[in-house]
Amino acid sequence: MMAVFIGMLLQLPVVSVGEEPGPPLSPPVDSGLTFRLEALEADVRQLKVQKPAEEKAPDSKPPDSKPKPATPEKPSYPTARITGFFQADAGWVHQDAANAALLGDIQDGADFRRARLAAVGEVAENVAYNVEFDFGFPGRPSFMDVWLEVRELQTWQNVRVGYYRQPIGLDGLTSVRELTLIERALPFAFLPFRQIGVMTSGTALDEDITWAVSGFRFPTDFFGSQIGDDGGYGFASRLTGAVYEFGCDGTLHIGGAYSLIDPANNAVRYQSQPEFFIAETGGAAFVPAGVPTAVPPFVDTGVIRTNTANLLAAELATTTGAFHAQSELIYAIVDQINGPTATFSGAYAQAAYILTGEHRPYNKKSGVLGRVVPNKPFGKCGLGAWEVAARWSMLDLNDGTIRGGLLHDVTGGLNWYLNKYTKFQLNYIHAFLNNAGNGDSNADIVAVRAQVDF
Repeated sequence: MMAVFIGMLLQLPVVSVGEEPGPPLSPPVDSGLTFRLEALEADVRQLKVQKPAEEKAPDSKPPDSKPKPATPEKPSYPTARITGFFQADAGWVHQDAANAALLGDIQDGADFRRARLAAVGEVAENVAYNVEFDFGFPGRPSFMDVWLEVRELQTWQNVRVGYYRQPIGLDGLTSVRELTLIERALPFAFLPFRQIGVMTSGTALDEDITWAVSGFRFPTDFFGSQIGDDGGYGFASRLTGAVYEFGCDGTLHIGGAYSLIDPANNAVRYQSQPEFFIAETGGAAFVPAGVPTAVPPFVDTGVIRTNTANLLAAELATTTGAFHAQSELIYAIVDQINGPTATFSGAYAQAAYILTGEHRPYNKKSGVLGRVVPNKPFGKCGLGAWEVAARWSMLDLNDGTIRGGLLHDVTGGLNWYLNKYTKFQLNYIHAFLNNAGNGDSNADIVAVRAQVDF
């Protein structure tokens, strides 16, 4: 267009300054000036038409505009995730003469303590499930956590139905994947542990408090079944609080629990090994007659006829920096049929220090200590996390006419966490046993474990 305009100027006559203008010139009839003016007007009209059209184009946008973020897709239900772990154990046992005379010559051995597979997920935004089986326990496979849970309810918060761990005991509710020592402490023998039932649980005060109440059938076998005549019911409850937080990561935890059991067939029995367990397997048929095919119970009440049994538990724990510790005290009060009330007790205290400086976190939602995660996993540039631990525990099954025995354990441990999901453990356990018929005896156990979970 500019070229057309310049061309028009070049066609005009030039007049010198100071000259008299001549007479007006008449444009020739065949002059191109008229044609050029008409072409210029046509170009202007075309520009007026194109500009509004371009401004209204739906796909036009400033060159520096950013695309809008995509709307996240809603999850598709049901969801499923496969998880599991195994723990391979080996142990070497040394007994004094009195202990061998009472319990037999306990053999060294190796076993898969646990080998589990599970599917977990959600079938709706507020309904979750867990289906887990263990191939190392008697039953092979045996039911572990098999439940559904309705979540985010206004009053009851979470309601679980199925086969699950009952809400009693800090040690019992700590995942076996995250135990500081190879086995739980001796008072674990009192817990009803996994039973089939219904539980409601939740948190309060910004998750500083946890609570749980459960009703269940008792006792349940390895397949989640419970059949019996009169009775066969239980109740359990737990209340915990993170009562004090200090420093950047310090927490002080206290808790208490209560359980009432009306057992099917009106009978209970408490017994325990010295914090190391090798199960009887099919290969045990090749062991000579009279030789134990598993680590036998060191203390045992035998069957106690009862209408009801009560459990009272108190717990204390702390974690700060690389140090963590916990302890519990549990009483079992058994109302004997045709006999006096019998009271048994158990207690433990344990502490650990992570040599490489990692921190064991506190799990507020569950009211337990969580998992140690190495800052530098084992590999080219890291050695993983190393931890030393020690524990004293006691189980007293003597009261009145019931002489189940008194067992004290002292355990030392060394843990190597290669990464978040792999660890090796070494434990030395010294068991002091007092038995009414045989007096005092001792046993020493060296145990190792390899664990991986996913």
